[in-house]
Amino acid sequence: MSVTDMTPPGVSGGGRLRAGPADYIRIARLDHMTKHVFILPGIVLALMLRGLHEPASVLVWNVVLGFASAVLVASANYVINEYLDRDFDRFHPEKSQRAAVQREMSGLVILAEWIILLAIGLGIAALVNGVFLAAAALLAVSGVTYNVQPLRSKDRIYLDVLSESLNNPIRLLMGWAMVDGTSLPPVSLVMAFWFGGAFLMNSKRLAEYRDIVASDGAEILGRYRRSFRFYTENKLSVANLIYALLCSFFIAIFLIKYRIEYVLLFPCLVALFAVYYALALTPDSVARKPEKLYRAKPVIVTTVLGCVVFALSTLVDLPNLDALTSQRFIEIGARDAAP
Repeated sequence: MSVTDMTPPGVSGGGRLRAGPADYIRIARLDHMTKHVFILPGIVLALMLRGLHEPASVLVWNVVLGFASAVLVASANYVINEYLDRDFDRFHPEKSQRAAVQREMSGLVILAEWIILLAIGLGIAALVNGVFLAAAALLAVSGVTYNVQPLRSKDRIYLDVLSESLNNPIRLLMGWAMVDGTSLPPVSLVMAFWFGGAFLMNSKRLAEYRDIVASDGAEILGRYRRSFRFYTENKLSVANLIYALLCSFFIAIFLIKYRIEYVLLFPCLVALFAVYYALALTPDSVARKPEKLYRAKPVIVTTVLGCVVFALSTLVDLPNLDALTSQRFIEIGARDAAP
């Protein structure tokens, strides 16, 4: 009798239990829905800058369909992410508990699950409008380029962060398209969301690097993710600074160009960067799990404060701030007249 014949029912030849329906649902990571919060700014900004050109009932329908589509497409990405990372995640202290690591999963079932989630998600996206469908398709493509060989951008230093953070401007576009399917968000806003996302993802890597190197060593971290073989704490810290500066630069362009009162929001944004950076430097930080950020009180308080300032800046006109958009000089004495 062969080893395979002696394997107990429900157990694979490798000694792991075979995955059941609940495991295949689990890898879709429906608990990560909180990441779709980045769709909301797109909705709000489109309403403010473009206005509502259709009945409110159409907007509500677009929002419901849009969020359902975003969740399904993102879940399709998570399915291939978890399955293709199963041999690497076993070296991670938390991700080693994922279903794809703990259970023997069928590649054919994974492929079918990915296709079904993607087909339904894109099908629903088509019911919103063409721009939203394009955004949903971009989200699906980003999942493939991030996870699948030969591209697999997650294994390449810096490119891993920049490619993963593209999901942020894509979600911004999704929210914008729910309101207005005839235009695109300002480039300055798109770039701000991209580099803001890069700051978040890089902070996650910085927190992982500090914690895992301290507990298990740099070698185990390199086995978990190839890009970590080339990262150091200094490189990650400098990258965080660069992403924060670039995000701030593009945010400043947007704030000044579209409503000068929004410059009052800038200190709140700076404070948010500072709070989150400090969070990433905290041992066992929630920055390692962005979907759990609602548990981080300093981040929530700073975000709420920013929302209040944003609302006030939207409703209150401050004409004196117009001086910031023109050249002004402080004269400290009379200039000599030309001879």
